[in-house]
Amino acid sequence: MRVNCSSSSACTANSSEGELPVGLEVHGNLELVFTVVSAVMMGLLMFSLGCSVEFRKLWAHIRRPWGIAVGLLCQFGLMPLTAYLLAISFSLKPAQAIAVLVMGCCPGGTISNIFTFWVEGDMDLSITMTTCSTVAALGMMPLCLYLYTLSWNLEQNLTIPYQNIGITLVCLTIPVAFGIYVNYRWPKQSKIILQIGAIVGGVLLLVVAVAGVVLAKGSWNSDITLLTISFIFPLIGHVTGFLLALLTHQSWQRCRTISLETGAQNIQMCVTMLQLSFTAKQLVQMLSFPLAYGLFQLLDGFLIVAAYKMYKRRLKNEHRKKDTGCAEGCHKKKSTSLKETGAFLEVNEVAVTPGPSVPMDCHTAFESTSHISSSTYA
Repeated sequence: MRVNCSSSSACTANSSEGELPVGLEVHGNLELVFTVVSAVMMGLLMFSLGCSVEFRKLWAHIRRPWGIAVGLLCQFGLMPLTAYLLAISFSLKPAQAIAVLVMGCCPGGTISNIFTFWVEGDMDLSITMTTCSTVAALGMMPLCLYLYTLSWNLEQNLTIPYQNIGITLVCLTIPVAFGIYVNYRWPKQSKIILQIGAIVGGVLLLVVAVAGVVLAKGSWNSDITLLTISFIFPLIGHVTGFLLALLTHQSWQRCRTISLETGAQNIQMCVTMLQLSFTAKQLVQMLSFPLAYGLFQLLDGFLIVAAYKMYKRRLKNEHRKKDTGCAEGCHKKKSTSLKETGAFLEVNEVAVTPGPSVPMDCHTAFESTSHISSSTYA
């Protein structure tokens, strides 16, 4: 059966029931809200984060794309393989397995860029990886889905949302290019824009998360297995991405960047692809996974940022203690040196002073005088 649903009404016509199932009644509103908010969020974030990108460093990543190559290997090598293994290991239903696999084949999302900024990662590499993975998704998504679903005997042909990928590219490249130009012409103002954009981006991330929970409250599936996978999947992506970057001798800054890029997926693209490929009845079993994945990747990102801030504060305290201890040690050493120098000078002064002490002088002088007088009178 070939299904190509682009709207709720089309999906209703293909379903066996005349009405939408419970939980998808607000599906159209959910799609509209996510589309508008995601577009606004992406534009603001990419413009503000583009203000931190220097064209010289960006060009250096393009000329020597080792970090980009490692990131793409994580994105379209590790993540689809992890999704396939999770679907097989947990014996998921066909519809749920497809949802997990589609999520694993999606490119990186813009959420990774703002988390990379918060952990002081390589912003040039992060934005380049997001853009390159989105471009590569035009060919890698169909290839990965074809390879991993050969043995699944799917009834539906998965529809790749090329239009959505094109819109994502436009929303990425134009704001980033404008931000790079602002950083080149007005570097001082770009720092202010970057700080404001980071705060606004964090607020918008929370708004998207709350809107997703409220509007999709009827679409949630209480399947514990699916929720468990949505929890561990981004964690596996972060860990494996970090380890692969470490094994390829990337810097610590790049390791953090590649880790965040690997675990963060484009949720909107996954939801759009599922809508285009399956009926409303099937979406009841599938839609909860990308929503749960989005919430858990937000939670994981905030935990990673918090852990990094605590680690950085701990290092700063240790350095402060070392500096204080060094200063005290230098002060004590200096005081001891001054005391030794003073004692040395006192000893030398006593040694150089001519004549014995005063009592000896008086006694010796009296004896000498008496001896002289006796000799004279004699």
